[in-house]
Amino acid sequence: MSSATSAPAPARFPYAAMAVLATIAFTAITTELLPSGLLPQISTGLNVSEPVAGYLAAAYAAVIVVTVVPAARLLARVPRHALLVGLVLTFALSNAMVGLAPDFTAAMIARLVGGLAHGLLWTTMAPFVTRVVPADKVGKALAIVFSGNSLGLAIGAPVGTALGGFLGWRAAFLVVAGFGLLLTVLAFFLLPRVQRISDAANPSLRRAIAQPGVKSVAIGWPLLILAHFALFTYIAPFIREAALPDYATSLSLTVLGASGLLGIWIAGLTVDTHPRRSLLITTAAIAASMALLPLAVGNLVVALVLMTVWGAGMGAIGIYNQSAILRAGGDYGEAANGLTVLTIQLGITVGALYGSGALVAGGPLLVPVAAALPVVAALVITLAGKTHAYPPGPRERVWLEPRPVPATPAPVEPSTPSD
Repeated sequence: MSSATSAPAPARFPYAAMAVLATIAFTAITTELLPSGLLPQISTGLNVSEPVAGYLAAAYAAVIVVTVVPAARLLARVPRHALLVGLVLTFALSNAMVGLAPDFTAAMIARLVGGLAHGLLWTTMAPFVTRVVPADKVGKALAIVFSGNSLGLAIGAPVGTALGGFLGWRAAFLVVAGFGLLLTVLAFFLLPRVQRISDAANPSLRRAIAQPGVKSVAIGWPLLILAHFALFTYIAPFIREAALPDYATSLSLTVLGASGLLGIWIAGLTVDTHPRRSLLITTAAIAASMALLPLAVGNLVVALVLMTVWGAGMGAIGIYNQSAILRAGGDYGEAANGLTVLTIQLGITVGALYGSGALVAGGPLLVPVAAALPVVAALVITLAGKTHAYPPGPRERVWLEPRPVPATPAPVEPSTPSD
């Protein structure tokens, strides 16, 4: 089967295009999380209770789960450049509609539109990256693009919340919408135009799932996301129960976001050369940091160190697993990537419920321990997926195998000069 690109990836690294994609990722994460910090203002402005206002966030994730696979298949023939530009414009329109919404129903419709664009964006963006960068620079490119996620968590959502506090929640959405319009123009001019060809026009989810290794990545990656959100969602009750200062909650969120950037940088350096070993080490480090968090009672420094490991690990695992699913999917990499978008959203939803159950059953101090269990399961899947899902990279050798000893050349006897 032929490649899914119309031309070979260029030899030069497209820094401008990667910066635009990272900014698009930043905008998407900011859009997704913006209602969470503005619920009191939104509930007052739309005359609904705060729990009802919270549906603006829940519905956004739910529509991704329902629509990501059929929408990706429906729009498979649309050129990737046009699709990405259209999705950025859709984010802008969605935020503008929320900012101008006369009632809750209109705001909900606007958020559903944004959620649809969000799922399609993450289905499209990573395969697009593989088509516009040299093959040996894909990891570096994904690291740049995924930095937008961590910046959205660390900067975008808090700034949007602060903006809403100063200017009102409607102004916050309208500012993000205006930024999205500017980004649409940049995407139109700076993103390369890459066309699909006939053999890749109808991505098959069934055939993608049948590829060796796809199921392992599509289960192992969401387990890590599930664990993250199980603990992240209930970090405030944990910090309170651990007798840490009141300001530790906001500080911990900042540490998690900032350390995520560190993890992305490390992953960008290692994903193309040592992907298997790096992912194993990273997953084990996340499990250990979560399991040890209950020992940080009353010690903010220890808690922040463990959170730094946790945050850096979560930043890195996205790069390693994104590379793994595209590699495992082969010619059906885009469909395989769409599958992980779906399972990750399920992981987010189940993670919050799992964390809630752990909180009720064992109390706040046991939530980190409960979160570590799915990480251990993901580690087992990674270990088992040596052949297809998580194979060694070009500069890795199998642990515990001795290095081959070079043969010792036979000694050369000195020649005897003839008479």
